[in-house]
Amino acid sequence: MVASSSSPASSSSSSTSSSSSASSVPSIAHRRRLADVERDAAAADSCGGVMIDDDDSDGGTTERRGGHNKAFFFANRRNNHTCKPRVVSSSAVVDRACWVRNAVACLLGAAVLLGLVVTSSRRGAVGGAAGRPLVRRVDAGDGGVLGWREEINLTAVARRPPDDQPMTQIWMKLDSEGYTKCIERPKNRYRINSATAGYIIVNANGGLNQMRMGISDMVAIAKLMNATLVIPTLDHKSFWTDPSDFKDIFDVEHFKETLEDDIMIVDSLPPKYKRMKPYIKAPKSWAKASYYRAFTRTLKKAKVVKFTHTDSRIVNNGLPPSIQRLRCRVNYEALRYKQEIEELGNTLVDRLRNGSNHYIALHLRYEKDMLSFTGCSHNLTHQEAEELREMRLNVQHWKEKEINSEERRLQGGCPMTPREAAVFLKAMGYPSSTKIYIVAGELYGVHSMDALKAEYPNVYTHYSLATVNELESLKLYQNRLAAVDYNVALQSDVFVYTYDGNMAKAVQGHRRYEGFRKTINPDRQKLVELIDKLDKGTINWNEFENEVKMHHESRLGGPYQRLSGRSPRQEEYFYANPLPGCLCKINTQGQVA
Repeated sequence: MVASSSSPASSSSSSTSSSSSASSVPSIAHRRRLADVERDAAAADSCGGVMIDDDDSDGGTTERRGGHNKAFFFANRRNNHTCKPRVVSSSAVVDRACWVRNAVACLLGAAVLLGLVVTSSRRGAVGGAAGRPLVRRVDAGDGGVLGWREEINLTAVARRPPDDQPMTQIWMKLDSEGYTKCIERPKNRYRINSATAGYIIVNANGGLNQMRMGISDMVAIAKLMNATLVIPTLDHKSFWTDPSDFKDIFDVEHFKETLEDDIMIVDSLPPKYKRMKPYIKAPKSWAKASYYRAFTRTLKKAKVVKFTHTDSRIVNNGLPPSIQRLRCRVNYEALRYKQEIEELGNTLVDRLRNGSNHYIALHLRYEKDMLSFTGCSHNLTHQEAEELREMRLNVQHWKEKEINSEERRLQGGCPMTPREAAVFLKAMGYPSSTKIYIVAGELYGVHSMDALKAEYPNVYTHYSLATVNELESLKLYQNRLAAVDYNVALQSDVFVYTYDGNMAKAVQGHRRYEGFRKTINPDRQKLVELIDKLDKGTINWNEFENEVKMHHESRLGGPYQRLSGRSPRQEEYFYANPLPGCLCKINTQGQVA
């Protein structure tokens, strides 16, 4: 079941209009058949004929004379092109042989004509795979205020690869344009002694990926302050209330060894400092390097400082190059997951690739907390929307309480629904046989996944791919499961994210770092506009498909310089695009260009 802003009547009319407009365009296979028939007809040097216009819009045939791309079938010997023997003779045998050849040609023509008529009728029955919207909406009668609709898949009967896009192109790796990793530690930036200004205790906040990027920043801050970092503690009070600690998710020894030439890292405070009350500080958001250098004086006096927040506590741009490279060394090299998490992620990737070289990792932010926070209830029932509203009212630190869901959606401020994701992938040329791995927590809405699974039946999660035994040690810990998903998403052929959350930022940046693996960022505002037009029948499928592809030519994860803004909050996040900072062009002399 899905919500629809259009009425049942308009939905019905849009389906009819869309079907009619698109079914007038024959498929490539159909056009090839017509071309073959034309060649056969041109080779025939006998009989006048009737021309058949293959018009799929009404499933029938029309007799016409003249025109383009038509098939000619010859039925009699009315004109001057009758078959004549090469040697003029009065023998009746020769005339009889000529007549037999003409009869055979006409019978063959009639057989081809019959085949075209049957094909046209069948295409009229299914509506044409490319000619209709992904689903037709039918009034369920009990939808309540939001207009709940049942979605019936119409393309399952006639699925096929896109006509104008080779299969290799949709999986093709992007051109790195000569950019490569450049995170080497400058020779003058190696840590040469154990002198320290004090100890920093870090309490990482948020979900897994927010904590991951925050910890990376805290290492950079420790470097700026010449401080010793105590292994961070993780957030146990966020939405998922996961009790996992750093050692439960990350490889602690690898973390320390990778960064030993940058900063000192200890498992806990030395005995003489354990009883000291730390200086508690919530660092300023988007702070510059000078802010932390100045704060070093406080650290030297207090000896132990506890930072209560780690998210977005340092600027994206304007930091020394060595600090930017350090941030990437931490995030992409030092923060390796525990062996059991890494191995399970690799196992799931192997299972996805079994029998196919390709799969998509689809990051659907269609989770209860995100939908409640954004105020988005499109595709949900009245009861589900009210439940989200109650949740939003009860979370005190969420400032926005009353939100117009439809208005927010039209502005591009909502996570894409699973149905919108399915329509988008279809328009981008991914066939129904595509394997899709869902990177997300528990998706909200009883029927929210129906349309996606109807169009793409090969949908998987860690629960469906892993065995019970493999998940036993992880199933109660959402951050550990999120780490498995991170690895599967990182290795995917295509990563598609439907909302710009922390996981989307973390994974897309890591994929850029690993050689610009294909990462699609849907233009939600434009896509919603086009889908609504498609549903109303104001554009047909071919027009929709062309518009979607055109608007996303430059949204596939290729190289570009990180976008700066009027303020740090308005600019592109460093870890979403570590260029410049961690990706460089190297000239023929091996120097950074």
